[in-house]
Amino acid sequence: MKLFLVLILFSTNVVFAQADFNFETKHHSIRKSVILSAVLPGAGQVYNHIAMPLGKKKGFWKVPLIYTGIGASTYFLVTNQTTQKSLKKEYTLRKSGEPGDDKWAQFDDQAILSIYNQYLDWRDLSIIAVGIAYILQLTDAGVEAHFVNFDISEDLSMSFDPVILDYRAPGLKLSFNFR
Repeated sequence: MKLFLVLILFSTNVVFAQADFNFETKHHSIRKSVILSAVLPGAGQVYNHIAMPLGKKKGFWKVPLIYTGIGASTYFLVTNQTTQKSLKKEYTLRKSGEPGDDKWAQFDDQAILSIYNQYLDWRDLSIIAVGIAYILQLTDAGVEAHFVNFDISEDLSMSFDPVILDYRAPGLKLSFNFR
């Protein structure tokens, strides 16, 4: 019975010691933030928001902007792609002598080619816009992850203080305080 009590007493001390001396701070991973944003746009911003300590600005409000930018540029990409395919089909039908779509009936062959080239350019610009929006949100997730553990306390300071040198001459003392 005594051995049983000693074992219980020893095991509770070990458990309490583990709970009392766990001062390790959780490390915020920049790589994880960028990978989360790469897999699901905006997920890195949410991950950074959760890890951000109190008193710092949170970045979760950027998620709707990210989806708006990627969504709008993707919408224009799809619209421009379908229109250019429709114009290409119209031009090939006209060259084969078959009747085309009534939507493009008011344009001659040269106008169809000109509009087709315009929509090709717009499609290419839409692809670039999707890429830029995606890369910007990746960059934002990485930059914001760097600032999660950034010290903004007043312990980081620089000050100029008046001082008297050798009890005779006035001067200025420059002080840097790093924690």
